[in-house]
Amino acid sequence: MIKKVVGASLIGTTVEWYDFFLYGSAAALVFNKLFFPTADPLTGTLLAFTTYAIGFLARPLGGLVFGHFGDRLGRKRLLVLSLLLMGGATMLMGVLPTYASVGVLAPLLLTFLRLVQGFALGGEWGGAVLIVSEHGDPARRGFWASWPQAGAPGGNLLATAVLAVLAAVQSDADFLAWGWRIPFLLSGVLVVIGLWIRLQVAESPVFLEAQKKAPKHEKAPVFELLRHNWREVLVAMGARLAENVSYYVITAFILVYVTTGLGLSKSVGLNAVLIASAVHLVTIPVWGHLSDRFGRRAIYLVGAVGMAVWVFAFFALLDTRDPVLITLATTVGLVLHGAMYGPQAAFFSELFGTRVRYSGASIGYQLASIAAGALAPLIATALLKAYKSSFPISIYVVAMCVLTVVAVVVARETRGADLEERDRVGV
Repeated sequence: MIKKVVGASLIGTTVEWYDFFLYGSAAALVFNKLFFPTADPLTGTLLAFTTYAIGFLARPLGGLVFGHFGDRLGRKRLLVLSLLLMGGATMLMGVLPTYASVGVLAPLLLTFLRLVQGFALGGEWGGAVLIVSEHGDPARRGFWASWPQAGAPGGNLLATAVLAVLAAVQSDADFLAWGWRIPFLLSGVLVVIGLWIRLQVAESPVFLEAQKKAPKHEKAPVFELLRHNWREVLVAMGARLAENVSYYVITAFILVYVTTGLGLSKSVGLNAVLIASAVHLVTIPVWGHLSDRFGRRAIYLVGAVGMAVWVFAFFALLDTRDPVLITLATTVGLVLHGAMYGPQAAFFSELFGTRVRYSGASIGYQLASIAAGALAPLIATALLKAYKSSFPISIYVVAMCVLTVVAVVVARETRGADLEERDRVGV
């Protein structure tokens, strides 16, 4: 059963992240030209990344709504709904008219669909990792729960691969005219596959047991969460900062840096992210396994401290303009990111009791996305435009790493926690 649950969660999260990351890559490569035409390429990119960031604003709302009903009705139903919402919004992006056709209506429609994407993803992550965490045994929870996390690089790998193939076989003019629409329309096929697999999964046994014992007139999960678990929410938010900022600097901002900043072909950045994402996907479960042996906090700190050091080498290697060294920089960066992302699913799940777990994990995770991932490409692009240097961007990433180290150090170790025992003793 656990392997079936893991497989369904992994495929579902891969599809959802494919849709979400596809937007980030398109914002860096084509949306600035098609929806925000301007004489200054960096200004157009900033506007495109602004709509990219708006998707993050909807994620806490999605986490709140999906968390509430997920804690009341179950994990499975909400996971099916999130996949339908995400896939529908992405397919509609593939048929949107551009600024040249309908003027300002084009970016407005794009922004609305991005909000739907963010809302759906806000509910997806919590349900996907919780249904695995609640099926798995405490001794190997870090390993099993890390597999849905691998859906993020899996989705990014898929999105980047499709864009890289199109960039290789099409001229820039054809890609800009119609080729960019193909990856968005492809989402429909992926959603059908993801739904078929996800519908085969059983509801979480831990949730079903907690539901039997829940009082009839129970307060909304979010009120219980903010009353009893606000410290855990803050820990989750703090732990997310370095992980989220570093990821979007490495995978989204790199496309801006190598094309606009270094004057290289977009395929150099796409290929680097493609190879690095493949390595990232494989190493995330390894880090999850190591967190079962050495603890969630220890492995998480390896990633945060390592990222603070590596970010300077990352930009130094990019500045060489050597595709091999650019790929090396991206790959090492994502391996270090995996040390934070791998243990994260089990770590956040173990912070909360079952009756508020979906709400707590989702809200802590998604609130941090506004301050971290939503702003990271915007801040990095603005710093590059203002200072014409990568050094301020590195300092920005280091500052986020320091905040994450503080959050993880003050957190309690959760490795091996018995989720049903926590519910019995009320912690």
